[in-house]
Amino acid sequence: MKEIKIGLLGFGTIGTGVVKLLAGNGSLIEEKLGARLALKKIADLDITTDRGVPVAAGVLTNSADEVLTDPEISVVIELIGGYEPARTFVLKAIANGKHVVTANKALLAVHGREIYAAAADKGVEVLYEAAVGGGIPVLSAIRGNLAANNFNTVLGILNGTCNYILTRMTQEGADFGLVLKKAQELGYAEADPTFDIEGIDTAHKLAILLSLCFGTRVEFKSIHTEGISSISSLDINYAREFGYKIKLLAIGKRDGERLEARVHPTMIPVNYPLADVDGAFNAIRLTGDFVGPVMLYGKGAGMDPTASAIVGDVMDISRNILAGIGRRSSPLGYLDERIRDLAIKPIGETVSKYYIRFNVVDRPGVIARIAGELGKNGISIESMIQTARSVGESVPIVIMTHEAREMDVRKALEAIDALDIVREKSNLIRIEDNLE
Repeated sequence: MKEIKIGLLGFGTIGTGVVKLLAGNGSLIEEKLGARLALKKIADLDITTDRGVPVAAGVLTNSADEVLTDPEISVVIELIGGYEPARTFVLKAIANGKHVVTANKALLAVHGREIYAAAADKGVEVLYEAAVGGGIPVLSAIRGNLAANNFNTVLGILNGTCNYILTRMTQEGADFGLVLKKAQELGYAEADPTFDIEGIDTAHKLAILLSLCFGTRVEFKSIHTEGISSISSLDINYAREFGYKIKLLAIGKRDGERLEARVHPTMIPVNYPLADVDGAFNAIRLTGDFVGPVMLYGKGAGMDPTASAIVGDVMDISRNILAGIGRRSSPLGYLDERIRDLAIKPIGETVSKYYIRFNVVDRPGVIARIAGELGKNGISIESMIQTARSVGESVPIVIMTHEAREMDVRKALEAIDALDIVREKSNLIRIEDNLE
């Protein structure tokens, strides 16, 4: 039987999952592919720790070059993570005529343009299904069965850590800090959880989704990004009273020749399908002009789901190799010359409804002063909750606005936060009622 030889860079949790899958489902893969996927080399700084999976003698090495320069290796799997040395290794693999499979969303969000151009020059594939949504086959769906559609929106819950935290806060009324600590104990959150809880990981994934859906190059830094660290149990409870749940949402929308691209905590109606995505699960919702709304749901991270996506990409490339085909399509699914740069709509021009929580001194005239500043900026109040009065003490006042421009809302809040009746900076959460 024919063999496709593979090299693996990185033997951490996901790399271990890849080895486990190839060993456990090797016969099944052969039945579907008509060839054997042979793992020739695994490069990692640590080659002594037992990962609990069988590795043949001579496969492990400390040298990445043994993977990158071996003429027998056709496909390199990059699972190092981060920007460097992953970027250098991927570019060297491509320069040596090797196809690349990666799960590295940060690398592609920041250096994708350079990597895709190098792959085009060498006529090799770069596939990255595992970079967005773990085992959820969203990227192959966009490039494959949904490719005939013009996309209007792409929305997603793309970070399992944040979704786990918000779910626990919603179901148990727990505070953010306590739930984050528990998530770290369970391994859902890193010791330094910044990339997750501040929305950076989600923004990396959104950059990739926008590029695929809209045939454009999206700079990660151009995506408006907020995390969940400012969300309190008060906000969770008020959201419930208004009929909403809070999720960290990635939002991409086509607006003429511009794109909305933003990541932030968002209130969505409790009867909306994305509101039921709980725990560490992810979901992506796409709206195409012919297919309509499509939602994909599943495990967005973890050893086994991510390994499934990676090996699926390797099998896709292997079919091309067996058929004598090199680079079948652009990594972005569009002809290279048809990919263009669409401007990102400034967040200040976004129109939305807003939830705003104020912490104010409880005395007569407070609501009138807040409403007055909102009115000066053309912002009308849809509904309001005021807690039981306790004269002289600080109390929360919560307002839901009608649709308004963000720049107007921000201007009003700047004025309100400067008032002597306000005890702390107001908290704003955007509302998405119409997610078509």
